[in-house]
Amino acid sequence: MKTAIYPGSFDPVTYGHIDIIKRGANLFDKLIVAVLLNPSKKPLFTVEERVELLKAVTYDIPNVEIDYFDGLLVDYAKKVNANAIIKGLRMVSDFEYEFQMALINKKLNPSVETIFLMTNAKYGYLSSSVVKEIAQFGGCLSEFVPDIVAQKLIEKFSR
Repeated sequence: MKTAIYPGSFDPVTYGHIDIIKRGANLFDKLIVAVLLNPSKKPLFTVEERVELLKAVTYDIPNVEIDYFDGLLVDYAKKVNANAIIKGLRMVSDFEYEFQMALINKKLNPSVETIFLMTNAKYGYLSSSVVKEIAQFGGCLSEFVPDIVAQKLIEKFSR
């Protein structure tokens, strides 16, 4: 069985993420969408909230599993028997960082490949940071995130 991991903070999950999830799921027998616990970031949503939102927006993709991890991605890949890591790229600027990470991961675990998927052009500008800023100032979120995510963002920023 070919298993891939799509790691990220998903704070929050956007239509751009969902596009990569669907396309990655078509390429592998199993796709694990893994929320990274990054101690250097201050996320808006807890890891549990991010996992629940991801489950809600991927419930109809049978070979997608949602999980979370901390530590090195390659260690997590070994733990779940993944052969590949999927990384979504929006702009050329993403490539430089992700290429460096792919080389490091290959050095740490030569049996895991990194697959780069270019984002759909209509999501090239989209990021979780931009979505949070739009939500914070009461902007319309319908083109950027599913309704359930928009509702959770509204709840977070109305407090």
